[in-house]
Amino acid sequence: MSALTKAKGFKKSRAGTYLSIGTTAFGALSIIKQARKARTESDTLLLLDAVVSAAAIATGLAILVRELKRVGDDDVLFG
Repeated sequence: MSALTKAKGFKKSRAGTYLSIGTTAFGALSIIKQARKARTESDTLLLLDAVVSAAAIATGLAILVRELKRVGDDDVLFG
């Protein structure tokens, strides 16, 4: 298998899935910051936006964890 073929399959690999989980979790930090700002300013609309965004991140993480479980042990990029 060529290196180019391996690189194309990275997103569906175990390592790529871990990277996606990490970047998605990192995005949660900005949502937490947004929620704190909304609470201090008593901005209901901004708080609602933070809650909806947090739900989207939680759903995205759940999908990535499910995908991680689907990746078999035959992953050539991870170990």
